[in-house]
Parts: sequence; structure tokens; C-alpha cells
Amino acid sequence: MTISYNWLKEYIDIPESPEEIGKVLTSTGLEVEHVHAFETVKGGLKGLVIGEVLTCAKHPNADKLSLTTVDVGGERPLNIVCGASNVAAGQKVVVALIGTTVYPTKGEPFAIKAAKIRGEQSEGMICAEDEIGLGESHAGIMVLNTTAANGTPAAEFFKIENDHTIEIGLTPNRADATSHIGVARDIKASRNRLIKWPAVDHFKTDNHDLSIPVVIENADACPRYSGVTLTGVTVAESPAWLKNRLLTIGLTPINNIVDITNYICHEMGQPMHAFDADEIAGGKVIVKTLPAGSKFTTLDNKERTLSANDLMICNGKGEGMCIAGVFGGITSGITAKTRNIFLESAHFSAQYVRKTAMHHQLKTDASFRFERGTDPHITVYALKRAALLIREIAGGKISSEIVDVYAKKIENRIFEVKDKNINRLIGKVIPRDEVVAILKRLDIEVSNIQNDRYTVSVPPYRVDVMQEADIAEEILRIYGFNNIELSDTARTDYLAEFPVKNIDRYKRTIGEMLVANGFYEIWTNSLTNQSYQQKHNLTFKGEAVEILNKLSEEQGILRQTMLFTGLEVCAYNINRKQKDLKLYEFGKTYNRVSGKYEEDERLALYMTGNLETENWQRKTQAVRYYDLAQQVSHILQKSGIQDIKQEDVQDQLLEYGAKLMLRDQEIGRLGKVKSLLLKDFGIRQELFYAELNTSLLFRSASPKLVIKDVPKFPEVKRDLSLVLDSPVRFDDIRKLILETEKRLIKNIVAFDVYEGENIPKGKKAYALSFTLLDETKTLTDEEIDKTMDRLMRAFEQKLGAVIRK
Repeated sequence: MTISYNWLKEYIDIPESPEEIGKVLTSTGLEVEHVHAFETVKGGLKGLVIGEVLTCAKHPNADKLSLTTVDVGGERPLNIVCGASNVAAGQKVVVALIGTTVYPTKGEPFAIKAAKIRGEQSEGMICAEDEIGLGESHAGIMVLNTTAANGTPAAEFFKIENDHTIEIGLTPNRADATSHIGVARDIKASRNRLIKWPAVDHFKTDNHDLSIPVVIENADACPRYSGVTLTGVTVAESPAWLKNRLLTIGLTPINNIVDITNYICHEMGQPMHAFDADEIAGGKVIVKTLPAGSKFTTLDNKERTLSANDLMICNGKGEGMCIAGVFGGITSGITAKTRNIFLESAHFSAQYVRKTAMHHQLKTDASFRFERGTDPHITVYALKRAALLIREIAGGKISSEIVDVYAKKIENRIFEVKDKNINRLIGKVIPRDEVVAILKRLDIEVSNIQNDRYTVSVPPYRVDVMQEADIAEEILRIYGFNNIELSDTARTDYLAEFPVKNIDRYKRTIGEMLVANGFYEIWTNSLTNQSYQQKHNLTFKGEAVEILNKLSEEQGILRQTMLFTGLEVCAYNINRKQKDLKLYEFGKTYNRVSGKYEEDERLALYMTGNLETENWQRKTQAVRYYDLAQQVSHILQKSGIQDIKQEDVQDQLLEYGAKLMLRDQEIGRLGKVKSLLLKDFGIRQELFYAELNTSLLFRSASPKLVIKDVPKFPEVKRDLSLVLDSPVRFDDIRKLILETEKRLIKNIVAFDVYEGENIPKGKKAYALSFTLLDETKTLTDEEIDKTMDRLMRAFEQKLGAVIRK
């Protein structure tokens, strides 16, 4: 958001420089990203003055040039060669003096130097408007109708303003700071100064020639709607001061009426809209929704299809004139022919405006403010301010009383605050008198003051102050984060509180291991789109946590699974030809279970595409489920977690997969993501996904370093091939092996799994490798054969295996 330093000074005394004010605002939570010098015309017309052409004669050596003498208020007139056909004696003109750098509308800047042109001395330049950045015309020099003294700076004549723009990285919660007065409020609170609100007490109705009643049919979407009419206005170019204000913050002036509504929007944060009153059929304004599928053409001449939730400003016939809080219509807008206007100043529901703006992909200055939350108490004040400015600048008469329909009154939020909670959150006891003073400077009234608590009344324009923790934040940001002292000494009782096991260190260890195995870490937003789960009727262990003040429906809820935000990253990369992905993310999922909020630490793994990049030494192969399972196994091994049970699972997100159980707790799931889900993200390749409970992993981890002597006796390897029923998993085989022979079997590896030709339907073949070792002596062939025979009998009897020779 852009703020003008000069404009800001109209509402509050600021002795500080723009850079210093930037620091003040940053300290209050309005982070200033840049402070820039700004000129409404590049170069500020420095070195240009008003001059008078005293003489004008034909150049002796050039038919298209003239020799002039020009009085610029100096000791003598200047000799200037001019190529404009319209130059003549007696004219008032703009002159660029020697040494001046001019900035043309098009092209590069250039310096004015003394020169001889076709043998005649030239000591400056008489300027056309495009040569100095004042316009596009190059039809001739600018001829001014003025009595200004010769030598008057052109910047003064054209009211060129030098200013500074303050770029604020406005966070979504600070809806109150979307205007110059809103920003001034923070300076007021921080520096204990007064805000100078523009006076409107001289507002009065001139006549009652034009009355337009207002009806609100949807009070939830529009709690308050105010309006007034003006007649006999003249739509024209805005005065220089108004154009300069808008240009400074990056807005293009349009005409005096529209410019004033934009000015009010950025002055006090109240969006407004002006209608051509003669185009309001039926002489009435109705605020309502129209049937879904209705067509409406907006100011950009695009026909849009309305949804049932789009709030509309309609005329007496029920025809749409404006999408409320978002964009005007093409038929009722202000034009050069407009003479009578109806001014709107309303408070619309943030939720309605947000959904409408997203539905139509329209982002305007009005929707930016309405969807964050505006001040319902300011609509009439803004209306008076705008009406007075229009009467002053565009003429006309205020021709009705203010119509103010307050269908659903919005009160201050009142709640109790306890000192002990504020002190705990801030980390310091701030004297009660200072706390009360800070809150009052923030327009938060304090009452019912007791020894340990008090009651606060928060105005509705502070949409982000809802509870005790918010009050603590308000106090702290004005008191100053830097004023919370750190202890001068280190104390051992602090150190004793640090846990031996640290979850951040644990996550870093696991992350480093994954990176070493070719994974890249990603960070995604905890906010996600509810439509992902609604489309497939997905249910989780609790309800989704919905954001109260949504910025968009695409980020309307807190995620209940890590999958969807990760799939967005995968799709983004795949669409850019990065199809071989191994990604991981530590994050959180959120649920509301039985009215209570739950927040869980998670680790998500994503594998898709080829396992390795193909090269001349080896051919690549596509990622398989077992590759993901191996990575999960590495995590468990690194964590020192054993005795994991693996169970088949029917998961709404997975085509197939497994559930990992540690005793009676689920530690995570892994499997192949359903193709229907992948299709929603435009992913047309297999993708394998695991989601592990990081908190449970951390609590269960016991990564102790175990040191053993190198075995004194040799290991023995034996291979075995089995044909088993397809549902039999390797985990079933491993468990049976360990039950049958736990002492000598040190390792089991499945080096091949096969289903297909030469294997009966419903069967699969496992090729297993066994490592046998007796740590007390060398194994004999007889002992090895007996062990293998015992294993084969167990496979045949308990798993129905056929031993392949």
C-alpha cells in the first residue's frame, strides 16, 4: 500500500523526515518496505521558468527556424532559436534555461546547452508540452494565458509537487490502516499526537430537488447504506492539487467526481461510488442479490455472469447498476454528460465482497478494503466530506437529506482483560496507567477498572482485535518491542529448563538425511482450498478450521492433511518440465474435534517421476511404492524406532497403501495417491505420498549410538525363492522368519518380487537373501541346512508357500 508523505501531514503533525516516519510505522507493525522521492512530473520542472517572447524574427539561414528574444526575469533577455511554427512576439512561454535537464514524455532526458544553430546563438529552449513531460502534444510550443511574472518557476506555475511515497507491506489483519488517516492513527498512538479530521460541520442541504430512497433487502450482506444527491454538477478535469494527490499514490486521475471518490477512499478508507442519478430507473436504490446466471456488464465493458451470492446495487426496476463493493456498471457510471449524481457510502459484509471478488476475479481498491473490513460508523461522515468537495470543485447543489439505512447495527466488541494474562504475554509488567493511556490513544475505551482486570470496548473498524491476546499485541506494538528488556545475566535455572531432546534438532537431523537421499525441502501455506475435499466428499477426524476473515476462498481453511498443498507444488514443477521429484515438508495440520482445536506436527514425503536421472551407465526406472517405503524405513531407523507393525489400509486419499502402527498408535501412512485427486491438479503421472506424525516420531525416538565389535566369525549368505499368495506381504514373511529363527538370522533382503508370466494368477514370487551369523563360533554346513529347512517348512505350513528350486 502506498502512502503520500505530504498527504499524511494534512492529518497529523509530523516533524520527522519521511525516513524517520518509516521507522516509526515499522515499529508499530506497519512494515515500511521503501521510501521513495516522488515528483508528479519527472525532474520536477527544475530549471524551467515562465518567459515572455519580446521579439520574433525569421532565421537568416533557415526557413523553419525563428530568432527570438525572451525575457525570463534576468538582467537581459535571452537569445533563443526556436523551431516551432506558432511562436510569436508577446507570448508567455515555458523556457528551459542553460544547464537544465529536461525529461520528455517519450525518449531519454537531455541537457540544455548554449549552442550556435545555423550560425546564430541560442541560450535556452522554448518548450512544447511533450518536451518537458507535461503531455503528449508536439504541435507547437506551449502558449500560456497568464499574468505570472517573468522568471516564475514553472514548477510553481504548474503546481508541481515534490513528495515522498511510503510503501507499506500491509498485513491482512490491518484493515484499519488502508488509508492515510488509518496510518495517522498509528502515529497518533505511538507519538501521542492529535489527528486533524477534515471538517464537515458546515454540511447542509441546499435544496430538496432530487430524492432517491434506499431499500436494503439483504441486511447480512449490507448492514448499512448511506446516500445523498447533488444536482447541477459539471464533470471536468480535477484541479492540480487533487490530481497530484492521486498521482503520488499511483492512481490515474479520471474526472473530478470519480477522483473525489477515490480521494476519500484513500483518505479515510471508505470506498464510495457515484451514480449518474438520471440513469437510476424508477428513482430508487435497492440493495439485493439477483438470480444466479443473471448477466451484468461492468465498467470495463465485460459481460459477467452473476452468482446467487453477488450483492448488487439495483435501480427501482430491480436492474443491476453496480456489483456492491467491487465494480460499477457501464450504464450508470459518471460521464462528461452527467449533471446529477447519487453518492453511495456503505458498509458491506467482508465475506460477501470477498466471495464476489474471487468469483469474478476482480480486485479493486474498493474490494481490497471491503473484503478486509471497513468502519461501519464512518459512512455518513465520508458522505458529507465527499459532497462538500464535489460542491466546491464541480459546483452544483446538495439536493437531498442524507439517506442512512442502518439495517443491522454493529456495536463495539466488549470483553474483559486480566492483568496477569497481559503481563504474561508481553513478558513485562507495564504500569496500568500507561496501559490505559495506550489503549485510549488506540480508540479502545477502558472501563470497569478493578485491581486485576478491566473491560475494553473495541471499535468495529479494528477487525483484528477480538480477544485478550490481541489487546496484549496492541499494547506491545505501541509500547515498543525494543522496550522489553533482556536479562543482563544468564541464570542456570533458565538453562536447566531446556529439554534434553529438542524437536527442532530432530527435524533438522531427519531433513539432512532426506536431503542426502536426493530430497528437496518445501514450505507451503497452512491455508488451503476447501473445495479440494468437498469435491470428493473427503472426511477427516474432525471439522475443518475455517478462517473468519478470509482473504480468498482458495485459502479459506486450515489444512487437515499435508497432501493438497504439496500437490500444488508438485503440479507447479511438473508443468515446468521438472517431472522427477523427491520432496519433503515439515508442517502442521489442524482439526476441530468436539469443539476443541487440535494442531498436529507432520512430515510429508512426495515421490514421483523417475527415481534417478538417466545416464550412460544405467537406465532409469520409475518411482515405485517400495522406494517410498524405503525412505520411510530410513526415517524410522534414524529415529531408533523398532517394532513397527504394518497394516493394509483403505484410505480415501490413496489407491493402495499401508498404515504404520507403533504399539497402539498410528505413526503414519504411505501409498499411491488416487489418480482422481491427481487429475484435479493436472498431474498425469503416478505419485507416492507418505504422511508421518512428527510429534509421535519425536516422542518415540531413541537414536542411541550402539557400538559393536566387528564379528569374529564369518557371515553366511543363503538365497531362497518362494511362490506365495499375492496378498502376503514381505512384512508377514519377515515376522515368520524371526519367530522361527531369531538368533542366527541377522538380515533378510527381498531382492526380487515378481508377478506375471510363468507365475499362477493370484500368486507372486519372492527372491529372498538371508544373512546367518553365530557370534560365538563358526557355523557348520549342517547347522545352516537345518536352519534353512526349518524356515522352508514354516513357509509351507503357515504361508502356503511353494519353494522354487
